[in-house]
Amino acid sequence: MSVSAESGPPMVAPMDMAAEALDLRARAARRERILRVVLPVAILACAILGWEALVRINEIPHYILPSPSLIAVTMVKDWSILSVSLLTTLRITFSALAVAVIGGVGLAILFTQSKWIEISFFPFAVILQVTPIIAIAPLILIYVNSIPAALLICAWIVAFFPILSNTTLGLNSADHNLRNLFELYGATRWQTLRYLRLPAAMPYFLGGLRIAGGLALIGAIVAEFAAGSAGRGAGLAYRILESSYRLNVPRMFAALLLISITGILIFLVLSLLSHLLLRKWHESALKREN
Repeated sequence: MSVSAESGPPMVAPMDMAAEALDLRARAARRERILRVVLPVAILACAILGWEALVRINEIPHYILPSPSLIAVTMVKDWSILSVSLLTTLRITFSALAVAVIGGVGLAILFTQSKWIEISFFPFAVILQVTPIIAIAPLILIYVNSIPAALLICAWIVAFFPILSNTTLGLNSADHNLRNLFELYGATRWQTLRYLRLPAAMPYFLGGLRIAGGLALIGAIVAEFAAGSAGRGAGLAYRILESSYRLNVPRMFAALLLISITGILIFLVLSLLSHLLLRKWHESALKREN
């Protein structure tokens, strides 16, 4: 009498299980990427539609609260004026950011080379940071004859400290064991700075750069408000003041929208730059496998 063996559950090959897990992981990652874009856009669209409906249903006058459609029409109609002001503000912002990068990184390198230089000069950088720019902007405008130079100084003061403090922290955060190893092999200060300290400081510097980009724009706007400069070279802040005096509220909102879009674009560009520089070697930008 023959006994037939019971048939067990079908065995799943390990390769098939691994492929299925990878497929599920890829689908989840794709869904997350889509949601990262769709959700903010959907919420923003709902907010704009709600704003439009609120203005239309309650028949709010445009000089109190303009509708998003009217702001868009005003931006297109007044683009010849707003674009010139935007370029003026951008020129001040990026000039101040460039000077802040050069000065902040250079001074941070000096701080790491001599603790006495750091002890002597770092308090003055802190004083510049904690003093409200709106309070000292009128003084700068009095003592500096050139308005563009005064605006540049105001924007630079705001953007300078994040780069200086973050870069100094990064240069001092190099691994002490590696620093001892460099000393053991007789590396010069320049070699230690170039091959160890600067790469270690790169993530800190890029973090400070993202902060300084937005602060440079804020500093430029605040300085323009304090200057109240008019004419062809006036920036977006002056357009806001001018529009408020003339009760041209739609143009005021259009200028505000341009400032917001500019700040967002600056942050996104600097974030992309940070990702491109760090993605192949630093933990903060590497993709995790699980």
